[in-house]
Amino acid sequence: MAQVGIVMGSDSDMPVMAKAADILEELGISYEMTILSAHREPDEFFAYAKSAESRGFKVMIAGAGKAAHLPGMCAAIFPLPVIGVPMKTSDLGGVDSLYSIVQMPSGIPVATVAINGGLNAGILAAKILAASDPALLERLKEYTKSLKESVQRKDARLQEVGYQNY
Repeated sequence: MAQVGIVMGSDSDMPVMAKAADILEELGISYEMTILSAHREPDEFFAYAKSAESRGFKVMIAGAGKAAHLPGMCAAIFPLPVIGVPMKTSDLGGVDSLYSIVQMPSGIPVATVAINGGLNAGILAAKILAASDPALLERLKEYTKSLKESVQRKDARLQEVGYQNY
């Protein structure tokens, strides 16, 4: 049973949302990924969002561009946390998506990450789940440690070869 639902309005969002799936896999978190349009197939969308809790989802990650209704509509129906991922658009660079997602009405909160922030959406979902899963919390701590070690390796290389040869 999937703990995280990843939903996007278009397959063009896949490269960004795949980053959420990749980190969830790395951390051993089950997920389900779906392409679903709240505008073009509202009946299917409502059925998906209404059944998410009974299917075991504890968190949803919803990516959307332009008007960005998908995250807010998920939050209006799904009673647990929703993380919105604003997609970079050709029209306004994703700022339109960002504004749409962060400006939810009172009572319908959507956590929001950076434009094209699929990786951080996955990490945030993991942190939400880790609040009640000590083993996952330890895996997150190890992931954070690996980030620190990566930066240290890069600096060691810079110090060794100099910026001109980096």
